Amino acid sequence: MKLFYQILYYFQKRGYYVCQRIAERFGIRAKVVRTSFMYLTFVTLGFGFALYLFIAFWIRIKDIIYTKRSSVFDL
Repeated sequence: MKLFYQILYYFQKRGYYVCQRIAERFGIRAKVVRTSFMYLTFVTLGFGFALYLFIAFWIRIKDIIYTKRSSVFDL
């Protein structure tokens, strides 16, 4: 059972970050984005989850490419 909670905690910690970034981008609350993804997943039989994974992947790639550097010497 402990393994289940560790996996759940891992996904909650990293999964909610996607919703938070989307909410910050659009200027709305993260709770609204999370519930929208849940409803979209139930209504479209998994399309919302696939969209969520695509956005998470896109944000991860964007963060890798556009890292903020404090000076020129951080290259």
